[in-house]
Amino acid sequence: MSLKDKIIGTLGFGTAPLGNMFRSIDEEEAAATVAAAWDQGIRFFDTAPLYGAGLSETRLGRALAQHPRDSYTLATKVGRLVSDEVNPNPGSGPFSQGNPNKMLSDYSADATLRSIESSLQRLGTDRLDIVFVHDVAQDTHGDEWIEHFNIARKGAFKALTRLKQEGVIQAWGLGVNRVEPCELLLDLEDVRPDGFLLAGRYTLLDHEQPLQRLFAKAQAKGAEFVAGGPYSSGVLVGGKHFEYQPASAAMLDKVAKIHALAQQYHVDIKAAALQFPLANPLVAAVIPGASRPSRIIEDTQAIHAVIPPAFWQAMKEQGFIHPNAPIPGNH
Repeated sequence: MSLKDKIIGTLGFGTAPLGNMFRSIDEEEAAATVAAAWDQGIRFFDTAPLYGAGLSETRLGRALAQHPRDSYTLATKVGRLVSDEVNPNPGSGPFSQGNPNKMLSDYSADATLRSIESSLQRLGTDRLDIVFVHDVAQDTHGDEWIEHFNIARKGAFKALTRLKQEGVIQAWGLGVNRVEPCELLLDLEDVRPDGFLLAGRYTLLDHEQPLQRLFAKAQAKGAEFVAGGPYSSGVLVGGKHFEYQPASAAMLDKVAKIHALAQQYHVDIKAAALQFPLANPLVAAVIPGASRPSRIIEDTQAIHAVIPPAFWQAMKEQGFIHPNAPIPGNH
C-alpha cells in the first residue's frame, strides 16, 4: 500500500498553529478550528510534539476524541521531545507562546519509543497511523545534522520499521524542510521509508529541488510525499514570513508578481497554492495550517476552485513554475 492508500483525503490539516505558532489562540478557538476542519470533510491531521511543546497534540486529541478513531488519519513526529524542564526564557521562536517546556533532540530508538508513548498520552488515543522523523536536517541542527541523521539511521529508522512490521503504525518517513536528508534516506539499502512530509519545498514559490533531486529516487523506492507549508509560511497569502523568518524584499516582489498574474486570470492564490502540488502524482496530500475556522473554510473552497489552464501556462511561461513540474489538468 502506498502513502495515498493510508491517508484519508488529499486535503489535510497541519496543526502547528494549534501550538500557538506566531500567535496565541485560546482553547475555544483551537477547538472550533479543528471542528471546522471536520465539518469541511478533512480527515487527515498532522501534528508534532514540537508544536507548542505538546500543546498542538493536546488540543488536537481533545478535539478529535468525539470521533471514531478509524474515521481519520493521524500523523505525528519523533526526534524533537518535550522535556519536563521548563524554559525560563522562551525566546522569540515561532512557538515562544506555546507551553514553556524545553525541547530536546534525540533520534535514538529509545527516545523514539518514549516520544510515541508521550504523544499517545497527549493525543488521548491508542494508536498512530503515520510517524515522521522530525527536522533531522541542517536548518535545525547546523553542521551536526549528519551526526543526528546517523543516530536516526541506527535508532529511529529501525524502531519505526519494526513498529510498522508489527502493525503498530501504518507508515513512517521524514518530516523535514530540506531535501538533503530525504536524498540520504532514499540512498540507504537497509531501510525503506513510506514517504516524506516535505514542508515548504514543493510549493508554488519553491519546488525545483525535489523535482531535480528527489522524485525519481522516491518513485523508484515506492515513496510518496505530503506537501506541507503550501503557503510558504504565509508569504504567498498575504503574510510576511517565508521559511519561518521575515520574508526578503526579493521574495515579496516575486509574490507580488504571482499575485498580479493570479488577478489577471481571476484565480484565488490559495487555490493555486493547494492545487499545484497535488498535480504531481507522487504527492499524496497537501496540509495547510490554520488557526481560525474561517481559514479552514477558505482552504476547502480553494481546493475545489476551478482554475483556467491558461493561468498555469502563463505561470510556466513567466518562469514561476519549473518546466518539468506537472500542472493541474496536464499530468
